[in-house]
Amino acid sequence: MDYQLVIKFWRASLEDEGFLATIESDLAGVLGEAAALDGYDVSAKEINLFVLTADPRNTFRKSRSVLDKLGIERGVSAAFRLVGGAQFTSIWPLRALRKFTLP
Repeated sequence: MDYQLVIKFWRASLEDEGFLATIESDLAGVLGEAAALDGYDVSAKEINLFVLTADPRNTFRKSRSVLDKLGIERGVSAAFRLVGGAQFTSIWPLRALRKFTLP
C-alpha cells in the first residue's frame, strides 16, 4: 500500500462527534482488505482519519457510502500522498479552494 489517504472532518460543520466511535469499524467493513486504517488525529478545527491504500481514489469512493450514511459528507475534504511524502493531491471536494494541509 503505497499511499496514505487522509479524510479530514471539519469540526465546525459537524453536529456532534459521536460518529468517531464507529467510523473505523464501518469503514473497515466497506473497504475490506483493499485498505488499512491507520488511526486519526484531532485538533481544535479538524479531525484527520488516515488510511493506507494502493488506490486512494477508489478507497475514498467506497468510503463515501459510510460518510453519506452517517450524514457527515458535507464537512469532509480528502487528499492523498505517497506514504512518507509531503505533497498532497486533493480529491474531495472536486473543486477544492484551499491547499490541503495537516496541522
